[in-house]
Amino acid sequence: MIGVNAGSLRILVATDAWKPQVNGVVRTMTTVIDGLRARGHEVEVLGPDRFRSVPCPTYPEIRLAVWPGPGFDRMARAFRPQALHIVTEGPIGWAAWRWARKQGMPFTTSYHTRFPEYVQARAKIGLGLSYAVLRRFHNAAEATLVATESLREDLAARGFTRLKPWTRGVDLARFSPEPRRDWKTELGVQGPVFVHVGRIAVEKNIEAFLSLDLPGSKVVVGDGPQRAALQHRFPEAFFTGRLSEGALAAAYAGGDVFVFPSLTDTFGLVLLESLACGTPVAAYDVTGPRDILAGTGGRVGTVGADLRAACLAALNADRGACRAHAERFTWEACTEMFEKALSPVSAL
Repeated sequence: MIGVNAGSLRILVATDAWKPQVNGVVRTMTTVIDGLRARGHEVEVLGPDRFRSVPCPTYPEIRLAVWPGPGFDRMARAFRPQALHIVTEGPIGWAAWRWARKQGMPFTTSYHTRFPEYVQARAKIGLGLSYAVLRRFHNAAEATLVATESLREDLAARGFTRLKPWTRGVDLARFSPEPRRDWKTELGVQGPVFVHVGRIAVEKNIEAFLSLDLPGSKVVVGDGPQRAALQHRFPEAFFTGRLSEGALAAAYAGGDVFVFPSLTDTFGLVLLESLACGTPVAAYDVTGPRDILAGTGGRVGTVGADLRAACLAALNADRGACRAHAERFTWEACTEMFEKALSPVSAL
């Protein structure tokens, strides 16, 4: 065995979520991998782009690797990793899991997505079976990295073991309070503007936000399989489609409140991005928002069982405090926690 700080490592990352997908998992891993490489590590990523793949049913933007086992074995052996991290529980994740078990190589995993709840929302499959499968997957790891304390407590109660904290960060240069998009002039409204940013899919519960009786206007930034249906049902809401770089930051900054209606996310990077832009958050009191806003006393937003009440309360938040709170979350700390959690060995 060698220590992580003893020198550079060859780190193999296995993930079913990778570019060109746009989501929190991909943003987290690309940023952490850049940080690891800057620290001198050699990182090899085996994602869907390295295998034959097909579109995911009901979500064609996501590609699923087809029978990745043989290719994974070949590429992993060629790379000769000293550490293995498995990001997701999809076809590539399971191929990496089986390969590591066969080789007798320790590995780490991370819990990014409440997969059982997603499956239940889409296919009405009970939580018990899904969690049993995930326990088998993650409990074989030397450590499973989790983003928040409330998620750690929930998974521990469900029988998950060796859970380690792994925070997230935000790019404070990219996401800033200025410039702000002038939504009120653009939309021709006088009241507050409530903004949501993210993938437009059923598990994100965006319908709960759009159904609220709120003053002013609602803006939805992003794209996804549920966009057309929601646009048809809520014609009064403004849908921008996907934005990038400065346009996205300005969209956050131009909102009076950022509304996060998800009940199943494990963290919510968009919460930090909004706060970095000075825009307060309204969300349900669930894992992610509960942890990020803990101890802020309503100064940067509100969480609660009543999303409408949280939205109205968040109008009274302090935009300067929002930015200051976001500055506590750095990608450097995120990368360091990931690095220290690895379970390296001498090369195979």
